[in-house]
Amino acid sequence: MSTTDAVAFWDGVYAARPETPGPQPNARLTETVAGLPPGDALDLGCGAGGDALWLARQEWRVTATDISAVAVARLAELARSQGLGERVTAVRHDLQESFPSGAFDLVCAHYLHTPFDLDRSAVLRAAAHALRPGGRLLVVDHGSTAPWSWNQDPGLRYPSPQEVAADIALDPATWTVERADTPRRIAKGPDGRTAEVTDHVLLIRRAA
Repeated sequence: MSTTDAVAFWDGVYAARPETPGPQPNARLTETVAGLPPGDALDLGCGAGGDALWLARQEWRVTATDISAVAVARLAELARSQGLGERVTAVRHDLQESFPSGAFDLVCAHYLHTPFDLDRSAVLRAAAHALRPGGRLLVVDHGSTAPWSWNQDPGLRYPSPQEVAADIALDPATWTVERADTPRRIAKGPDGRTAEVTDHVLLIRRAA
């Protein structure tokens, strides 16, 4: 499918969701970042912007990117309205074609799944190389299908964190896997429904 199809799909997904003044951060982000000194963060696939806004409130400088211009515009406006405009830079990128420039202390990619062509391993490899020494790459994937997911394929298989790490194929002399597990939690969907879901969590640190 074409880039035009992907843009139209994700713009439609976010346009169909009601705007909220307080999108919530992902649980795996808050538990991972708590205690880390703030620096420069990159949010890949920022969506509604809960992660970017939360990081900005913790005094991080955030570059947030998404393929959807709708998502990016909403986040930029939310950041301005909440006095976080100087800490959040929202930019549109199709990660299949371009990657944000800069060096970062944290790169997070939460649920970077799509029905369209995306070389995820190449994107995550670029993310790891964008880390400053001592920086961390946090990849959180679905490990189960939530009732509100756009993909309800019963045959869908979710790669383990260890498989994701192997596919990124980073030099272990420079990058260390600090976490690779599959915790469960109770999640709330965009429509307010709750369900138990499994996350696949991978945390990689670049050598200092």
